[in-house]
Amino acid sequence: MTDKKKADLAGPGIGNYDDLEKILPTDYEALLSPKERMKAVFAVKKYIEENLCKELNLQMVQVPLIVDRDSGVNDYLDRDGSRTPVEFPCGLGLDKPIQAQVVQAATKWKRMALKQFDCDVGEGICTDMKAVRKDYFLDHDHSAYVDQWDWERVITEDEQQP
Repeated sequence: MTDKKKADLAGPGIGNYDDLEKILPTDYEALLSPKERMKAVFAVKKYIEENLCKELNLQMVQVPLIVDRDSGVNDYLDRDGSRTPVEFPCGLGLDKPIQAQVVQAATKWKRMALKQFDCDVGEGICTDMKAVRKDYFLDHDHSAYVDQWDWERVITEDEQQP
């Protein structure tokens, strides 16, 4: 692994925009119009989702975008507290408003969802998770907005890797 990639994986605050500007292309031109580009993006996403689900016996499910801070569902992206979720009070009119958080990662939720969706061995879920992460260095590889696939499947103990 290159030193740059190690630094990139180390967390927020690694790198700077002056160095980033040196590696971004200055003569980029899109091959498709914005309309055609969106059609192509959604066609590719649909193709991948349908075929991934078919091959791995997965069901597409939606990850919650917002959860109660006290639910225990939201995953932290680190252990040192440097990447904190977007958080805000929610529930105007409720006797006890909640402290809401935008989901950062769905690892805990996916495990609970396997049970919620009654998945048997060999069955699973595939998510098209969307999230907002505020404590990220923004560059050509990272964004404050996350739109990613993730999947989880029920396996037997024999199928687990050491």
